[in-house]
Amino acid sequence: MAKKKPKKGQLSLRLGINDERVPKLIGILCLFLALYLFIAFTSYLFTWAIDQDKVFHFSWGLLLQSDMEMANWLGRLGAIVSNMFFYWGFGLASFVFVYLLVKGGLWLIKRQPLLKFLPTFNSSLLLILVISVLLEFLFGRSSDFPWGGAFGESLSNWLQSFVGTIGLIALILFIFAGLLVWKFNPNFNELTPGGFFDDLSAYLGNLISGKRPIPRPNNTDKEKLAALRPGETRAVADTNGQDNNGSGQPSVPLKGNQLAFELEEKQLVKPKPLKSGEADLEIEDGPKESGGESTPGPGQPHTPGQQLPFQEENVDHSEPYDPTLELSSYEHPVLQLLEDYSDQKVEIDRAELEANKDQIIETLLHYKIEIIKIRATIGPTVTLYEIIPAPGVRISKIKNLEDDIALSLSALGIRIIAPIPGKGTIGIEVPNRHQQTVSMREVLMHDKFKRAKMDLPIALGKTINNEVLVADLAKMPHLLMAGATGQGKSVGINAILISLLYKKHPSQIKLVLIDPKKVELFPYAKLHDHFLAYLPGQDEPITTETNRVIHTLNSLCIEMDERYNLLKKASARNIREYNEKFVQRRLNPLKGHRFLPFIVLVIDEFADLIMTAGKEVELPIGRLAQLARAVGIHLIIATQRPSVNIITGVIKANFPARIAYKVTAKVDSRTILDAGGADQLIGRGDMLLSVGGEVIRLQGAYVDTPEVERVINFIASQPGYPEPFYLPEFHGDDEVPGSTNLKYSDLDEMFEDAARQIVQNQHGSTSMIQRRLKLGYNRAGRIMDQLEAMGIVGPSDGSKAREVLIYDEIELERFLESIRAKK
Repeated sequence: MAKKKPKKGQLSLRLGINDERVPKLIGILCLFLALYLFIAFTSYLFTWAIDQDKVFHFSWGLLLQSDMEMANWLGRLGAIVSNMFFYWGFGLASFVFVYLLVKGGLWLIKRQPLLKFLPTFNSSLLLILVISVLLEFLFGRSSDFPWGGAFGESLSNWLQSFVGTIGLIALILFIFAGLLVWKFNPNFNELTPGGFFDDLSAYLGNLISGKRPIPRPNNTDKEKLAALRPGETRAVADTNGQDNNGSGQPSVPLKGNQLAFELEEKQLVKPKPLKSGEADLEIEDGPKESGGESTPGPGQPHTPGQQLPFQEENVDHSEPYDPTLELSSYEHPVLQLLEDYSDQKVEIDRAELEANKDQIIETLLHYKIEIIKIRATIGPTVTLYEIIPAPGVRISKIKNLEDDIALSLSALGIRIIAPIPGKGTIGIEVPNRHQQTVSMREVLMHDKFKRAKMDLPIALGKTINNEVLVADLAKMPHLLMAGATGQGKSVGINAILISLLYKKHPSQIKLVLIDPKKVELFPYAKLHDHFLAYLPGQDEPITTETNRVIHTLNSLCIEMDERYNLLKKASARNIREYNEKFVQRRLNPLKGHRFLPFIVLVIDEFADLIMTAGKEVELPIGRLAQLARAVGIHLIIATQRPSVNIITGVIKANFPARIAYKVTAKVDSRTILDAGGADQLIGRGDMLLSVGGEVIRLQGAYVDTPEVERVINFIASQPGYPEPFYLPEFHGDDEVPGSTNLKYSDLDEMFEDAARQIVQNQHGSTSMIQRRLKLGYNRAGRIMDQLEAMGIVGPSDGSKAREVLIYDEIELERFLESIRAKK
């Protein structure tokens, strides 16, 4: 006979699945795990700082070692498990796992269906995610404690970079509002603060007592519930006398927790669609015109020529003027054009920090200098060790040990800040062995730059505290950059220009670029229809020739004077007030008013201009530095020769913001910053920023030439203005021979004799005129100026004789006859 197959129930019984003891044992195990985790988690709140280093150096082989001690109340296993949940997991939200284990254990002990436990499980998981992100967002950056754990930190950082800080706050508020609506189902037609808090307290009371909360019924449901007698629960009948289930069967009594769901499933009444002749549109009345004419109401005829409120045109142009409309399709460059160096980040070895600390302490003790406390602040290229000396130790004694500390640490250069302003400590800056690259992309994507409300924001780099520094060029108001060759000046200029290109619209800023080296700024020539400003008739938008530089600087002075005249007419003190009035259409363009963009003048190698042109360059730069700030013209000057004859007193007085890269001598550092320290930098973008007497050490943002070209090509590929932004024309004295307003009657009586003497001898010298014509030096000098103005001799070339521009007497006589005929 064939064996009978055991029935399904018998098979389950043999396997022990339907045994009531198994789920009860599992439930008790869940309660035990919940208690264990609760104790471990609670202990972690007080002992996490003590056990942190031990847990990080943990390996499973060390778990059984008897000499390994942990401060956690549950020993090594408790420390490891709590660190796994808090540090690598979800932070304080890990306590929700304790609630889940308690809830699940009681669920199993009471033998309730597991499917009904899924809503609690799902909502708890969602609560873990929200709490971890919320705690990390609120407290994560202000404390080393893992408020949200690794999950909360990574998700919070990603969300902040994706939607921004305000977007993340809005997302969290939306989630909480959604949970409240989902749980309480409030009726917004009659919602009051009292009713809401009553529902909230009732929900929490039911949750604590273990009852299932019932959603709040609406008005129609309340009327039908009122028809029921106290203690009676049945299906609600509709107004036609039929049961609400739609069938002829008698209604079945419902349980108490089923009534609300029955009421929720009632079909809503759909609004009746309007027919073509019905007018049901309500229009909000705006402010009526002074004439008293009213808008025709529903069903009233509309007379031709009468404007409805939504058809009103801005006849008086009262809308604010938008300067960006002319290039409304312009798109700012995207961050993907820049390189991402995040994969090249270098982690500082703790052993290196400890070794440097011990070397500093040992070196100071050799000279009998005791310290009370020392701490390290790790920067991208430099680590700052702050020490507090013992009472009675002179600061100058520590300051004189710069070279000794550098020798003991085998470092490139040590910089001692004694004392650190506002802290009461002494700082010792030690270069890191492995330096970190600060990318331009990392700096531009930071919230400080994205949300900067500055006129001319420039991202310079990172401070020693790893904080991004964003400065306002408009408040500096001019910037002087100096340092030895190859230390990062050109990269710094590119970083400043890229910052402005990423932040500003072409209508808001114009760049005047002067590059005597002819190779540093040439990629920006493609932006001539967008951002560049230059002289009319100039072959290249980047100014490279010295005579063109002189004309450009004088043209900027003319632009400055014109802007001051516009500000005077508009009764505005600066460019911001003027542009605000123009945007509000309070200034008439027919009277010469126009929107004034900021103008940034960039000179890459200033020393070469001073050597070749001297005062002709220094004087207009001095005027611009003194006066151009209020009208929105700002200067950025870079030089690799920071000597006194290049950076004169006039320039230093009007350039309060200065950047010093590495220099070779302390004298150069004092010339730039009026203080030492630049000679102790390590190069490659390491710099000191001096603003208002405060010196800040920075690691400049690195942007390579291919990145600059990609950004420029992205902008140049877009439509630009029909014509470039031309500066006012400037005519020098040596442009066209004879093109002067000087009349023949204004010339000296001895002018023709002096001209003949100079042409005969082909030697343009004031002393020769003085000797041959027996004149005084002042009169001879005036005649020489007239000869230069009439185009007979060239400009002065120092102590050398002037160049004679007319080569024979016949040509001279023709020229003299022509000017006599003009008198």
